[in-house]
Amino acid sequence: MILTIGVIVLLLSLYYFGTRNFKYWEKRGVKHDKPIPVFGNNIDVYLLRKSVTQLSVEMYLRYPNEKVVGFFRANAPELVIRDPEIIKRILVTDFENFYPRGINHKEVVEPLMRNLFFADGDLWRLLRQRMTPAFTSGKLKAMFPLIVDCAHRLQKRALTVSAAGEAIDARDMMARYTTDFIGACGFGVNVDSLGDEESTFRQLGRKIFQPRFQDIIVVVLKEVFPDACKSLKYLSRFEDDFKKFVSDVLRLRNYKPSGRNDFIDLMLECKQKGTIIGESIERRKKDGTPEIATVELDDTLIAAQVFVFFAAGFETSSSATSYTLHELSYHPEVQEKVQKEIDTVLAKHDGKLTYDSINEMTYLQWTLKEAMRMLPSLGFVSRQCVRPYTFPELSLSIDADVGILIPLQALHNDPLYFEDPKVFRPERFNPECLTRQQKDVFLPFGAGPRACIGERLGLMQSLAGLAAVLSKFSVSPATSTIRWPKIDPRSDIVQTILGGLPLMFHERKSTVI
Repeated sequence: MILTIGVIVLLLSLYYFGTRNFKYWEKRGVKHDKPIPVFGNNIDVYLLRKSVTQLSVEMYLRYPNEKVVGFFRANAPELVIRDPEIIKRILVTDFENFYPRGINHKEVVEPLMRNLFFADGDLWRLLRQRMTPAFTSGKLKAMFPLIVDCAHRLQKRALTVSAAGEAIDARDMMARYTTDFIGACGFGVNVDSLGDEESTFRQLGRKIFQPRFQDIIVVVLKEVFPDACKSLKYLSRFEDDFKKFVSDVLRLRNYKPSGRNDFIDLMLECKQKGTIIGESIERRKKDGTPEIATVELDDTLIAAQVFVFFAAGFETSSSATSYTLHELSYHPEVQEKVQKEIDTVLAKHDGKLTYDSINEMTYLQWTLKEAMRMLPSLGFVSRQCVRPYTFPELSLSIDADVGILIPLQALHNDPLYFEDPKVFRPERFNPECLTRQQKDVFLPFGAGPRACIGERLGLMQSLAGLAAVLSKFSVSPATSTIRWPKIDPRSDIVQTILGGLPLMFHERKSTVI
C-alpha cells in the first residue's frame, strides 16, 4: 500500500514537473503545438526521429502567417522566429538582451564546452576580444601557402581514386582536405588524412559528429532535468585526448609562439599577455557602467578552443563544399561556367592558386553561397533571453531564460524570399540582385557580434578546395547518388547527410594548374 502511494506520488510529481510551464505560450497568445508531458514538443528529437533543424523547419512551415511560434524543449519555453526584422533585432539591434546561446548550464559548464562557440557571457566576450586578431586579412594571407599544399594533395587523391573508375564520397574527401588544413594552419601538424585512410585526426573528426547512444541520453537528461543533471558531461570522451594534445604541442614549443602564425601560436600569444581583461556584458555598477571582467587562459581553456577550432573548422567547410559539388554535378551548365572562370583567373596568375586569385573568383563565390542557401551547414541559430524583454512588433513580453530558435534552413528555402528555392541558381548572389530581405535571412555564418569569427577563413579554404577540384576535374552523379540527400536525424548543430555524397570525378583534358 505504501509502495503504491509512493509510486502515485512520484508519477504525479513527475507530471507536475514536466508540465508546469505548458501554459506559457497560451497565456501570451502565441500559437504552438500541444506539448507532451516531460518532453514538450521535442519528443522526435529525443527519439532520434528528427534533427533539431528538421523539427524547426516543420514548425516554421506549420504556421505560415505567424511572426513567431511557441515551442517547448522538454519543459522550457522557446520561441521560433519567422520574421526577418525580429531576427535582426535579436542578433544585432538588441544583442545585449540575447547574447547567450543558451546551450550550457549557467552554473556548471564542462571543460571542452568553455569554447568561443558555446561559451556565454563574460567568458565569450573576453575570448572573442582576444582571439579576433587571429582572423585578420594579413593572418589569412599568411596561411594561404598551407591551403595550396592541402589543395594539391586533394587533387592527387581525387586523381588516384577517379583513375579506378570508382565513385568518390565527396563529403568524406572534402572533410579530409579541411581536416588536413585545420591540422596545418591550426596546430602545425601534418595530419595527412588525404593520404592516410586511417588518419587519427580523421577518425577523431568522425567521432565528434557521430554521437553514441549514451551521449544522446546525456543530452536528453540535461534538457529534461537541467538542474539535477547539470554535472553530466557530453564531451568527456574527448577531454583527455585534447588536453594531452595541447599539452604536448605547448611543451614542444616551450610555451612560446613559434612564428608559424597558427592557432596554437595565437593561444600562446594570448597567454603571454596575461589575464584577459575587459568590460563585463553580464554585470553593471550602480551607475550603469559595466564592471570589469577577467579570465585566465590556462591549458584547459586553450584545449577547449582547440577543440572547437578543429571540429567547426573541418566539418562546416566540408559540408558546404561537398554539397556545392553535388549540385554542380546536376547542373553541368553552371559547372562549366564556374570552370571557365577558374581557368581564366588562374591564367592571369601564372596558373597558381593564390589568395588574390581566389578573391577574383566571384561566380565561384556565388555558387558556394547558393549551396549554403539550399543546405546551410548549421541549420539553425540558438539564443537565450537574459532579462525580461518585450518585442515591440508584437507587444509580446517574455521572461529571462526563454530560448530563441532561428530556423535558417527554413528561411533559406522559403519562396517568400528566394523564388523557386529548390532551383540551384548562383546568380541570386550577384550583389546587384540581392534584396535587403534576402540579405537579412541568408545567415549561414550568423549575424551580429556572435557571427562566426572564422567566416573568412572558412570561405577561403572552401573556395580554394573547390577551385582545386574543379580546375582538374568535372563531377557528375554516380549510380548511387541521391538527388535530394537525406539528413541524418541524429544531426545536432551541424547537418550531416546519410550515406555521404557519392560522385564521379572525371579528369579534365586541359587544365591550368
